Amino acid sequence: MGLFGKTNKGFIKTKSENLIEWSEPNGEGCIVSDKITKEGFKVGYMYREAPVEGQPDSGWVFLAGNESDEYMNNPANHHVFAINTICNYDKDVIPYLKSPIGSVYIRVSDSEFEIDDRTKPIFLAKQRN
Repeated sequence: MGLFGKTNKGFIKTKSENLIEWSEPNGEGCIVSDKITKEGFKVGYMYREAPVEGQPDSGWVFLAGNESDEYMNNPANHHVFAINTICNYDKDVIPYLKSPIGSVYIRVSDSEFEIDDRTKPIFLAKQRN
């Protein structure tokens, strides 16, 4: 994957390849947990809400899957990124990005996701250097 140390704000540096073309009308902003961008976890849980009108919002939220409610209630623990940036952190999400609003997926292996039917645990994995 290519992790390259950290930025001055604590985010893990990664390659910046253009991995997707995003042409949806609201833009490609998404909410991402610091567990992914600062602690090095892969995406373990992702869901798509209705985008906020007037914002560059895709509706996607990407989490490692081990965030507590308390952790997520602190706005300092998640940030807005471009979807392409998250694809550079974790390419495994790419096949699911065009999923409709209301989609919810969990990681079930090192490289696979399934629709979350709440019967399986989230497979937690770390990004590779």
